[in-house]
Amino acid sequence: MDVRNLPPAERHERIYDAYDALVPGTGFVLVNDHDPKPLYHQFVAEAGPAFRWEYQQREPDEFRVLIGKAEQADDAPTKTAPEPSF
Repeated sequence: MDVRNLPPAERHERIYDAYDALVPGTGFVLVNDHDPKPLYHQFVAEAGPAFRWEYQQREPDEFRVLIGKAEQADDAPTKTAPEPSF
C-alpha cells in the first residue's frame, strides 16, 4: 500500500482500514515517504498482541514496512527477525 500520494490526513485511516481487513496470518507492505514510527506506536497501543511490524527498507524518501496480523497472538507486538512472523 503506497500512501505517498495521499494527503497526510487520509493516510492513517487508510492504513488502519487495510489492517482491519487482514485475516490472521496475512499482511501488507506499507510504502511511505517518511519513517512511520508514530504510526507504529499508535498500532502498539491500539491493535493488540497480534500486530506485527517489520521494516524492510529505510531510505530518505522511501520507507517500506511489512504490517500484519499473526496467526496466533503472543506477548510481543512486533518481530525484528528477517522472516515475517505471520
